[in-house]
Amino acid sequence: MSASRRSAPYSRSGNPAKRQVQHQPPVTARDWIDAARPRTLPLAAAPVLIGTGAALSVDITFHWLTALACLVIAALLQIGVNFSNDYSDGVRGTDDYRVGPARLTASGRIPARHVLIVALAFFALAAVVGLVVVIATQQWWMLAVGAAAIVAAWLYTGGKRPYGYFGLGEVFVFVFFGLVATLGTTWVQVFQLPQTAWAGAIAAGCFACAVLVANNVRDIEQDRAAGKRTLSVLIGKRGSQILFTVFALVPFVIAAWLLLFFPWMWLALLVLLAIVPAIVIVWAYRRPAELIVALSVTSLGSLLFAIGMLVAFWA
Repeated sequence: MSASRRSAPYSRSGNPAKRQVQHQPPVTARDWIDAARPRTLPLAAAPVLIGTGAALSVDITFHWLTALACLVIAALLQIGVNFSNDYSDGVRGTDDYRVGPARLTASGRIPARHVLIVALAFFALAAVVGLVVVIATQQWWMLAVGAAAIVAAWLYTGGKRPYGYFGLGEVFVFVFFGLVATLGTTWVQVFQLPQTAWAGAIAAGCFACAVLVANNVRDIEQDRAAGKRTLSVLIGKRGSQILFTVFALVPFVIAAWLLLFFPWMWLALLVLLAIVPAIVIVWAYRRPAELIVALSVTSLGSLLFAIGMLVAFWA
């Protein structure tokens, strides 16, 4: 790392996306897809599947249109968050310290405002679909929940004091991509919140937090240099490894308890065979790229776990 980067302050002025970058290839559709971070999309689907399963545990009627709408909302919000992070981290200069391919904004290959527009477009689409669900269910109070989710998504890395820069990212992820997404999905289908929904919501939130920790432990040194105080920066590598392990294993403790009431819950427990290698990687990795494997496996594991829960609740 150059001396100029080492001395660069966290809130430095200037937009790195406006710097002149020589010999950069044009942005392609694949670049936009990569910026949407498809590895994280299973985390959007998992709480919806679990929430739908919880709804089926109290009402065997499959409200598939409502469930599909919830899935679309979750996916749009996840992609919106990813583009928002690309934009906010890019204009702050945080991504200048990244290891690996540059994000769209930080690369300077495209105006930062274009990435911002795409992020806002996904948030707007999520809001439209959410409004349709609210009108269909007449649950008008959920407009406030949806608005809070979008505002929280933006303030994660956006605004003057983004809470993702002060060790609170896991709180946002657990609340909105765990509790809100799962419980909201169950509520709009059966207007109840059974214990299965709460248990599944905690499991979904833990998986989402585990993925975030795997991502942040990879970037501890870079984030520290950029002034981005993620939880992993605050508690260090060892603390992050312990935290990842806890987040990754809690869902299976919950599944083991639910197995007493839902015999098919063993399907969710089988996913532990995939999660254990991810835990081993986080503890034994030599290169940051290995953590991407752990992140991807954990994200996919959350989806498989959710499918197992859905089958167990419905069976």
